[in-house]
Amino acid sequence: MGVIQVALLCFVVGVLGAKAEQLSTKECENLGFTGLALCSDCRTLAEYVKDQELVSECLSCCTEDSDDAMSKVVYSGAVLEVCMRKLVFYPEVVGFIEEEKDQFPFVKVQYAFNSPPKLIMLDDHGEQKETIRIDNWKREHILQFLKEKVKPSSDI
Repeated sequence: MGVIQVALLCFVVGVLGAKAEQLSTKECENLGFTGLALCSDCRTLAEYVKDQELVSECLSCCTEDSDDAMSKVVYSGAVLEVCMRKLVFYPEVVGFIEEEKDQFPFVKVQYAFNSPPKLIMLDDHGEQKETIRIDNWKREHILQFLKEKVKPSSDI
């Protein structure tokens, strides 16, 4: 390894060792991060992409990994937000809304101009906790995610 590669490796390890300052959900969404990235994904990204700014942004938007941290996150409800005019580009989302949505009374469909398809995850008080873009999700992935991650509280 040359001196430059060693210096770059030390820099990347230093950057990846520390968690970057967390950005808001909206800021992350504007950068193109959906809220699903685990910090280990960002470290993997750094192995293939040499753009330190991108890696830093990823680290600012990721969720720390733990053995079952993601599996324990449960929400009380969700809003599926999408632009009605863009629905034609998302047949899987249309299929979910038309054929599967009734299985999930705790999921509300909301149409917002120019919005990409996304799930806005809600806590027990109806407050937004996380936003997840679902542009490329298959219908079965939407179903599986909602079945695993949304459990309405007993007082609803």
